[in-house]
Amino acid sequence: MPTVTIDGETIDVSGDKPLLQECLNMGTELPHFCYHPAMSAPANCRQCMVEVGTPVRDRETGELKLDDEGNPEIQWMPKLMTSCTVQVTDGMVVKTHRTSEKAKRGQKDTLEFLLINHPLDCPICDQAGKCPLQIQAYKYGPEGSRFEFRKVHKPKRVKLGPRVTLDAERCINCTRCTRFTEEISGSCQLTISERGVKNYPITMPGQPFDDPYSMNTIDLCPVGALTSTDSRFKARAWEMSRTPSITTLNARGSNCYYMVRDNLIMEVVPRQNMQVNEYWLPDEERVGWAYERFNDMRPAHGPELRSDGELTPVSWERATDAASKALGAVDPSEILFLGSAHATVEDNYLLKRLAEALGADAPRYIPHIDAGHDDDWLRTDDRTPNAQGCERLGIHPIDADVVRSRVEAGEIKAVYVLDDDPVGAGLFTEDQLDDLIVVLHYYNTTNQTLPVTDVALPAAMVVETVGTYVNDHGHAQTVRPAKTIKEVNRTLMMATGKSRPDMHGTPFDRWHNDDNQVDCLPGWEVLPMVAAHLDIDLSYKGPKAIMAEVSEENPAFAGATHEAMGLQGVRLEDVGEPA
Repeated sequence: MPTVTIDGETIDVSGDKPLLQECLNMGTELPHFCYHPAMSAPANCRQCMVEVGTPVRDRETGELKLDDEGNPEIQWMPKLMTSCTVQVTDGMVVKTHRTSEKAKRGQKDTLEFLLINHPLDCPICDQAGKCPLQIQAYKYGPEGSRFEFRKVHKPKRVKLGPRVTLDAERCINCTRCTRFTEEISGSCQLTISERGVKNYPITMPGQPFDDPYSMNTIDLCPVGALTSTDSRFKARAWEMSRTPSITTLNARGSNCYYMVRDNLIMEVVPRQNMQVNEYWLPDEERVGWAYERFNDMRPAHGPELRSDGELTPVSWERATDAASKALGAVDPSEILFLGSAHATVEDNYLLKRLAEALGADAPRYIPHIDAGHDDDWLRTDDRTPNAQGCERLGIHPIDADVVRSRVEAGEIKAVYVLDDDPVGAGLFTEDQLDDLIVVLHYYNTTNQTLPVTDVALPAAMVVETVGTYVNDHGHAQTVRPAKTIKEVNRTLMMATGKSRPDMHGTPFDRWHNDDNQVDCLPGWEVLPMVAAHLDIDLSYKGPKAIMAEVSEENPAFAGATHEAMGLQGVRLEDVGEPA
């Protein structure tokens, strides 16, 4: 293993990464713009320059030459080197801006050149507050500009495609965006147009930037040149909280951050997890509809009960009591429990235990397969996040033909739906469910089962709850609440954190709106309430205790405790047939 001395500190390094990455891995900050560990290193920005030298050895003996003080003599490279292109060798000596005035001056001069034609629009730029150029200009750049001339102007507010908008004047030509389309997504839709100070990234004439991963270029852009068409000018970085979680529009469970202001999801951005999605996120997980389902398509009221043909808001106590009476009014063999590949492992486990306690058949779940959607990367044909979790619990896909025949034969009198839409999925028609007792444990305003529901129990979504999902590769991951709900219990409060802006607003704050808090509860809180009215004990101290029991009793979840999963999750063993 090579040994390298950086700013006087000698460390062992892997030797298979460039010097810049080795420094970053050891916690030494080296400013840079164009480098990214997943892509080639063109050394465009010249910001990561350092002094590099090697110990001098005697050509005849091979021994190190020592100076008068007994230290090895160092032969320094005549010029500063870009650390992103320097491969570490054994014995290498490096001076960064911390110990080298030459490197420090080089970084300062580089920033001065980058800022010559850069617009001074930080106050209105979406990147302000999270902009590497802004941050490094303050930390390493000059205190003022010596170039008081007319700046070069380039195209502004250019819609490259349906999701990405370009402000070419801000571009510093790092080429991260073009390299992403060439080396990562493979679409090759972006290229650099023009030359010198007039160049900028653009698509071919008449061709839209519709790469299904196009929004990753926004994350890669170290300035505000590429911004989200959906979310630009809607919130500033310092106004939003950032919650680590996963996305749920397919079976990959890509890691992300949910950006929240005033209890509304404003942005969804990727979070690094090398075992799941590396650094990337597909556009489908963060376009306009992704925000709408979390913000706008939520119930305006809390639990509801059908009375005189209309759903009427009631208390949670009354709603869960009505749900239990509906289940207790029919024979257990006549109850159809529908689990959900959209719901957490904890919620499905409690539903399965409720069915077992009543003596009903084990729950089934509705598959949601979009054939041809899979791209062998981060998009899958399965449009649910937890089919693997259901399978490992012993909750298998439902046979639609068998269910329909049972309904027609009068063998099903009640349906308990967990986090799904059987009418929208084509399992039932509204007429078929109209003659049954339907308990809908989760709904939003687009749910087609809601009009024929007898008891509606609004359940918390992935951005409002704590729970576990298992992706298509058997990787178990936990989610945390990014939004707060009206009735926050201790578990949710502890998981949400103590310094969230949306937790401390008052009606007198213009940015605060109480209507943005939905009256819903996590499934692992509602199901024990329903069970209690049936004299069935499903009480736990929280989802952590539920998952601890699941991981201990079910070999398919061995090791999948909340503590073990943490922020990166754990890969579960393939144990064959689930328990």
